[in-house]
Amino acid sequence: MNIIINSIAIVLILVSVLLFIRSKLRKKEEREKKEEEKQQKIDVDDKTYTLDMMIKFIKRRLDEITKVNLYDLGLSEEELKRRKNKKYELKKALKGCTYGDVNDKKYVKELMFDILEKEYGVDETNISKAIPFDVPSLLTPQDKFDILIYMYKKDFGYEALNELIKKYNLAQLKYTAGDAKPSYVITPEEISAIYQQENLALSFQDKLMVVVQRIYQLYKGYSSIDEIRDMNIDGVSGGVSGLPESFLSQVAQTDSGIINQVMDHKVPRACDSIWIMYHGVSIRLAFLSFGNESELKRVCQNIYKYNNPGQLSDSNGYKINEMKDGSRVVVVRPSMSESWAFFVRKFDVQRATLEQLIRIPGKDTAIELLKYLVKGARIISLTGEQGCGKTTMLMAMIENIYETMNVRVQEMAFELHLRKIYPTRNILSLRETETISGQEGLDVQKKTDGSVNIIGEVATDEVASWMIQAAQVASKFTLFTHHAKTFPDLIMALRNSMLRTGVFTNEKTAEEQVVQVLNFDIHLVKDFTGNRYIQRVTECVPVEDINTYNYEQRQEKSLEGKFEKFADNATRYFEKVTNKELYRYVNIMEYQDGQYVLTNKISDENLREMIINMDETDSAGFRQFVQQHWGTILTERGEIVRM
Repeated sequence: MNIIINSIAIVLILVSVLLFIRSKLRKKEEREKKEEEKQQKIDVDDKTYTLDMMIKFIKRRLDEITKVNLYDLGLSEEELKRRKNKKYELKKALKGCTYGDVNDKKYVKELMFDILEKEYGVDETNISKAIPFDVPSLLTPQDKFDILIYMYKKDFGYEALNELIKKYNLAQLKYTAGDAKPSYVITPEEISAIYQQENLALSFQDKLMVVVQRIYQLYKGYSSIDEIRDMNIDGVSGGVSGLPESFLSQVAQTDSGIINQVMDHKVPRACDSIWIMYHGVSIRLAFLSFGNESELKRVCQNIYKYNNPGQLSDSNGYKINEMKDGSRVVVVRPSMSESWAFFVRKFDVQRATLEQLIRIPGKDTAIELLKYLVKGARIISLTGEQGCGKTTMLMAMIENIYETMNVRVQEMAFELHLRKIYPTRNILSLRETETISGQEGLDVQKKTDGSVNIIGEVATDEVASWMIQAAQVASKFTLFTHHAKTFPDLIMALRNSMLRTGVFTNEKTAEEQVVQVLNFDIHLVKDFTGNRYIQRVTECVPVEDINTYNYEQRQEKSLEGKFEKFADNATRYFEKVTNKELYRYVNIMEYQDGQYVLTNKISDENLREMIINMDETDSAGFRQFVQQHWGTILTERGEIVRM
């Protein structure tokens, strides 16, 4: 009995000891947990609200939202349907925002804003851990620019960058440190001075929106150019200046001086290269950078992806495509190019009218002339260098094509987007793809009831061949753009293209076909300061082949006389073959001393053809225009009345 009692007592004592030890350990664990929570709180204050940590959280949170299995949550049917729609909408927006869709971008940014404010606990105090809003001296030039653009965007929308450049006269030639010649550049010092002068007062919502934009552009957007790309400018490009990564690796062992200069940011790298096209002028944004080569590479690999144009690879080193807003994008990569680079070209369809494009003295006459050339169904080329406004001018001229005419467009990449400007018109645009050639596209167009054929850009021999075909048989008239510098250069380039594609084998025959097709050339110029204007409007006048042979050898009695007369005719023949003038060109309008001036009359043949193709109202207006400026009287049928 005693043994049993002793055993029970020992067990109770052991249990008590164990419970005591467990209590002590639990208290120790609680103390350690409190210490750990306290340490975590300190870590939160120091690290949690940095941009890197926020980006990681946003990525994880959005991933959770898009991949969660809603059927495991036990939701009601109505709630399940609502959550499924929200999930689908978010997945769609996350995909669309990478294509340049500003609406999808806005949706994703608003969701990020809510997540950071409501879930992550960003407030007025800790937001400065991401960007030091309260200490201007610690703000980088990019921070200041992001704040300026956000505040200007609240007032001016997508004209924000235009207003900023215009207000502070930033698009001017200037000297910068180390430059012997002036250049178009916006420096970090200018941005800092503007930020100080603006003296902006930001609310918490303003600060958080700036932080959200920074997170968005590093996660889903186009890095430092994300907001710039959305602005109403002519274009933006990157990776087109500075030292490429390949060059740095080559000289690292032989020239440490260059490496040190790059490390000290005295010599820009390719990833520091950001340029904008503003009113025809290329301006370098010296205060912005992609930061490193991998970020530039990421932007290049994402910016062209709209509508799945194929993979950019070393064997296929370039891609030409459009973005969702209609911008044209060209991307190149090594080893085709020395560095990763992209070019985004924007076309402002809202400003594509002749009245908005032609504003210098003599504009009324110039606008009337261009309108009548289009209404008269003339085959017209628009020539000039890159960035001189050919495509925009082409958009504006299309407004004057009669509503009754169906328009068919053949392009390499969709640029004109005419249905956005004229949604009620019968317009269809086609482009070549990897499996469908431009020639096949043109053959299809011939069977689509088209009246007017528009070739976006005649840049290759094949496209030149399409243009000649379309002008000859496929439509009533044709409009196209080309990069020729002079009118003879245009004729020669088109002729050579016809020869190289094998359509013709004889130079004279090919040139004769080109001359017979082309009626007028409108040549545009962009001067050194970025001003764009029409330099000349030129008419192509085919030269008639007059028979100058004689048959005097028939009257000659002697064989010697017959040979002499025959030799005269043979000489005339060889003169025609070797020195035959197939055309002459006449400038109808020129830019002289800062204004447009009509210089020569349109040929009688083109006057007659133009009158025939116009309706009664335009015909009467055109006859009055011709009489007023050239003193020529035309009848309703286009006959010239000789006084």
